[in-house]
Amino acid sequence: MIYQTTGTCAKEIKLEVDRGVIQSVEFVLGCPGFTQALSRLLVGMRVDDAIAQLKGIQCLDKGTSCPDQLALALLHDQEEEGE
Repeated sequence: MIYQTTGTCAKEIKLEVDRGVIQSVEFVLGCPGFTQALSRLLVGMRVDDAIAQLKGIQCLDKGTSCPDQLALALLHDQEEEGE
């Protein structure tokens, strides 16, 4: 899936999830070192665990962050899949 972010330097997140487990994550734009590290750490993690860890993280005064947007993307994917 491709998720269009709001309020972050990253403009979109490309995700692949299989049976509730994150297979790949790619941020388009954003801080390259941070987003690569986050992506690598998340591969193999259960979606519910990632959401619990990332949802609500704030970046400066933006009201959101790349990790928070990823949690929202994962929630959106779950809703679409009917999980």
